[in-house]
Amino acid sequence: MPELPEVEALKEFLTEHLVGHEVVRVLPVAISVLKTYDPPLGAFEGSEVVAVHRHGKLLDIEGDGGLRFITHLARAGWLHWKDRLPDGPPRPGKGPLALRVALETGAGFDLTEAGTQKKLAVYIVRDPAEVPGIARLGPDPLAAGFDEARLAALLGGERRQLKGALRDQSLIAGVGNAYSDEILHAAKMSPFKLAASLTPEEVHRLYEALRTTLTEAVERSHGLAAGRLKSEKRSGLRVHGRTGEPCPVCGDTIREVSFSDSSLQYCPTCQTGGKPLADRRMSRLLK
Repeated sequence: MPELPEVEALKEFLTEHLVGHEVVRVLPVAISVLKTYDPPLGAFEGSEVVAVHRHGKLLDIEGDGGLRFITHLARAGWLHWKDRLPDGPPRPGKGPLALRVALETGAGFDLTEAGTQKKLAVYIVRDPAEVPGIARLGPDPLAAGFDEARLAALLGGERRQLKGALRDQSLIAGVGNAYSDEILHAAKMSPFKLAASLTPEEVHRLYEALRTTLTEAVERSHGLAAGRLKSEKRSGLRVHGRTGEPCPVCGDTIREVSFSDSSLQYCPTCQTGGKPLADRRMSRLLK
């Protein structure tokens, strides 16, 4: 799933390639992608793009007529830029193509979604707050006003484990499964540690890990073409998706805990005092 660093990089890329250009066609292929109907999707056609914004993991393309084209790429969605779009309208079918946006230059982008769980979303709204996923967003962890005291206040009343708290978009915007693993590894904390139990020193460590991990990921992605962002994300991850590999810090074997629809990765030596965490799904299977 694209998270804050990749969506920030997409925002920068689209700012360079869209601003000042006219959107001449918005062509839906998968109707399920459309989450709003008034204004209609076609109302964005004829808009000149004046800015591109990011709200957590959502992209917001602002037109000069006051409308916003907002998309959430969800778990399996992606944006593919093309300097020259194919001639003719896209054909509905079983492929991953969900929607195409064409500019007056002949360039544009496709939104695609792999897999069977269709959660890619597109909204045409007058105000970003009309999008439920934006209206309930917590603060952006890279915003200038997001300091250590703000993080302490957010976690102070949280009875959840750190992994779940970091992924909650209504608590902190933009962090998902991959970067929550990376942040907790950098902070040397168990993903199962209760958020409200952190000492001031632990809050400081978590804050530094949060800001540093995300800032470095944004810097690695800066200036990359949209098509290279996925591979850059994978290459920069130290523990997430690296089950069975050695930890780059201590050399211990990276372990995994599986859930029904996701998994987390961690280093026992760095994060849990050398003790492996119980893999709940495997425990149920072995009973």
